[in-house]
Amino acid sequence: MKKKKVYVVPHSHWDREWYFTIEDSNLLLVENMDRLMDVLEQDEEYKGYIFDAQSSILDEYLKIRPEEKERLSRLITDKRIFVGPWYTQADSLLIHKESLIRNLLYGTRIAEKMGHSMNVGYLPDIFGQNQYLPSIFKQFDIDYSILQRGVYTDQLKGNLNFHWSSPDGESIKANNIYFGYGPGKFLSDDEDYQKERLLPILDRLSKMNQDSDALLLPAGGDQVLVREHFPKTVKALNEQDGVYEYVLSDYETFMQDAWEEESRFTNRIDGELIASQKSRIHNTIRSQRYDIKKLNDDAEDKLIHQLEPLASLASVLGFRYPQAWMDEMWKMMFDVHAHDSIGGCNSDDTNQQIVNRLKKVIRMADGCLNLLKKQITEAVSKRIGKDSIYVAFHFLPEPYQGQHTAILFTKEKEFMVLDETGHSVSFDLLKQDYISGGKTIVVTAEGEKEVEAPGYYRNEVLLHDVSLPAMGYSAFEIQRAEENSSLIASTKDQTIENDILQVTVENGTVNVLNKKTGQHLSDMIRFEDTADAGDSYDYSPLEGDAPIYSGELELVSVKKGARSEEMEMAHKLLLPAGMEERKQRKMTEPLLISTRLSLVEGEPFVRITHHIDNSVCDHRVRVLLKTPVEQPEVSFADQGFGLIERPTINPYFENWRENGFAEAPVPIYPLENLAGTTKGGHTAAIFSKGIKEYQLLKESGELALTLYRSVGLLGRDHLAWRPGRASGINNKVVLTPDAQMKENMQFDYAYYVSGPLQETELFQRADQFRGHQAGYQKQSLNTFEERLDRFEIPYPVNELPQRFSLVENSNPHVHFSALKKAHDGRSLILRLFNPTHQPQTFTLTGEELKDCSIVQLNEKHPMELQDQGMVIQPLGYVSVKMEMQGGHSK
Repeated sequence: MKKKKVYVVPHSHWDREWYFTIEDSNLLLVENMDRLMDVLEQDEEYKGYIFDAQSSILDEYLKIRPEEKERLSRLITDKRIFVGPWYTQADSLLIHKESLIRNLLYGTRIAEKMGHSMNVGYLPDIFGQNQYLPSIFKQFDIDYSILQRGVYTDQLKGNLNFHWSSPDGESIKANNIYFGYGPGKFLSDDEDYQKERLLPILDRLSKMNQDSDALLLPAGGDQVLVREHFPKTVKALNEQDGVYEYVLSDYETFMQDAWEEESRFTNRIDGELIASQKSRIHNTIRSQRYDIKKLNDDAEDKLIHQLEPLASLASVLGFRYPQAWMDEMWKMMFDVHAHDSIGGCNSDDTNQQIVNRLKKVIRMADGCLNLLKKQITEAVSKRIGKDSIYVAFHFLPEPYQGQHTAILFTKEKEFMVLDETGHSVSFDLLKQDYISGGKTIVVTAEGEKEVEAPGYYRNEVLLHDVSLPAMGYSAFEIQRAEENSSLIASTKDQTIENDILQVTVENGTVNVLNKKTGQHLSDMIRFEDTADAGDSYDYSPLEGDAPIYSGELELVSVKKGARSEEMEMAHKLLLPAGMEERKQRKMTEPLLISTRLSLVEGEPFVRITHHIDNSVCDHRVRVLLKTPVEQPEVSFADQGFGLIERPTINPYFENWRENGFAEAPVPIYPLENLAGTTKGGHTAAIFSKGIKEYQLLKESGELALTLYRSVGLLGRDHLAWRPGRASGINNKVVLTPDAQMKENMQFDYAYYVSGPLQETELFQRADQFRGHQAGYQKQSLNTFEERLDRFEIPYPVNELPQRFSLVENSNPHVHFSALKKAHDGRSLILRLFNPTHQPQTFTLTGEELKDCSIVQLNEKHPMELQDQGMVIQPLGYVSVKMEMQGGHSK
């Protein structure tokens, strides 16, 4: 009988940070890498070592050991050390799709420059798999994927090898490491070890590989040092074991050998993988440390939706693309996006570093935006010969007509705004503050003198019916006026409305009417508070606890302008101060939730902002939004380049304990930007900025958004939904008082109610809520609104036109994902996607556009285009490499 071959793969799973800091990790990295290279060079029988598929370790190691670059490169080239394709092991369900793509772009390029990027999309420990990962891997020329978490055993159908497919139809050859990444960590030829541990694992793997004689035994663990004895141990095992043949190998070799006869494997598993049967998924980690999630959303928005498009636009106009700054920001982001880091399941010290890192990225992005906006505005000012101008930027590749929010500084209380044709633009004056000019120092022959500077006004305005070009800008002039166009004013009304929606407060509840469809929702919003007896990984209900709901609201104010209206309200809950009071059912601590609802002309959604100053420990707060769907069976959310449907009742939930699940398969899900439900011609959805967790409640038809969780421990044993040991470090109690979230928090999202589900409409409205716009005023009254305004800077371009458009997409069903400079060269990369179920043809136009080709996500393998335009397949995406007119890019 032919022996089954056991591929022993030595590796180290390298967490960048966790209950330890990134400095701790890097100190260990240098020591371990030094030793690893010594061992590999001294023992040729040691075939290879996997360094967790991360290229970040190269950057960190070579900072300290630059003299070892050639030596390390040789071992990587010879496939003795495997790095890449990732920069860091990113949590694919908590970050923007573009962040996932950039992580692989940087990871593969760095690894390739050092000799080789591993041809395996390795996912040993991240908390669930994004539905587009197979397609993304394929577009990075990656043939295989090895993953641990997220697969139900019955999905495997007797084989750990399967085809894993994305919604766009692309698939990749995959293997499920059923026992995780550490079953061979303590590999030994000791007889007791073989009998009690090794052989039972191999026998189980053998039964689960019905159509393969190749068994994978990952032999590593967290931050482990190279096991020098492995070659001798493998040799000894072969001499002792008559059932299995052992080989010291690597993941690439295993997958190539296992898939040599590909026809053996016919099983296909589709899309997102979030099963919690064999491995914990930590479904509720998406609401842990909300501050980190919100800051990450802000940072991604700055980079992807503002800075990269603006820098691309500027590069064509003659400015330098800030690539070096971009590289530094993205690498800091990748450190944040590692599965523990973005999850927030870390020590307080580590989480504080993550917060600081994100704030640093936001400051750097703001600085780059400030410089480019100021330089462009100065050049426009010189061309049109006017000093008092405001430039509005629009970062989507289709023209914009609608409202635009701006901050304007004026000497006079009354002012007007003129468009490029000289016509007055009406606006709502949302807020006006008088600011003292303070004193300036003037140097005279008699010495320094303090001179009183005149005061001025800071105005927040909503410009009406603004016309902005596709992926471009338009300049407006600010002039003195006799009176302002419209001042938003307080009223005693209890109703706000626009051309589509009406919101009314009646009997202490909020009611919403869609005037176009006739849909009416009573008691639209309320809040739920429950105990959280969990830890940094998982929410856990407290036995015997009952939810506490908000009562009637207090209407604080209503304000109305010509095109915008808003109302402020407050909900008050009386809660237990902490877990002990919760158990005793004592309620002594008030929790005040301040809410602003805003309606803007032309927007079919309610903008909602909550402010909560939390003083309560060990609890979870959710907002419950009424939907027009009764007894909903499925929800939807965006993930990658399309929507994903999920059941409101997980069919595996009923008997999860009896079936030995590692964690309860609760129907609480992640979202990227939007989530909702649809049924019977009714659709309700939310568009989020930083809220990453939702649940659709079947009985009430409410959409529950988890605003935040408060917990005080990194890990805890025996949770209600997670039996057994604490996750992560389980032999030490790590207190995390910062994770109690005793701070002032802001939550921003929009609520949308409409008729039948239309994918294009949803993604357009999500973009509308996000904004994709920026602005800059040339003025000398205030130099503190944007931090770099008070410094002198060069102006490399002398003059620019008053209005400019870089590129325009012809098809409204095709949506924007990214615009950036190509990783190599001077071209631009425009990524677009099609969330519909029909192919979409589109063309691109632009005065500076010279030539286009389609490239993969790795920005390689250009394909020439046909004259009839470009096509994006259903639920697919394309990356367009745009060559611009010569002499513009720098």
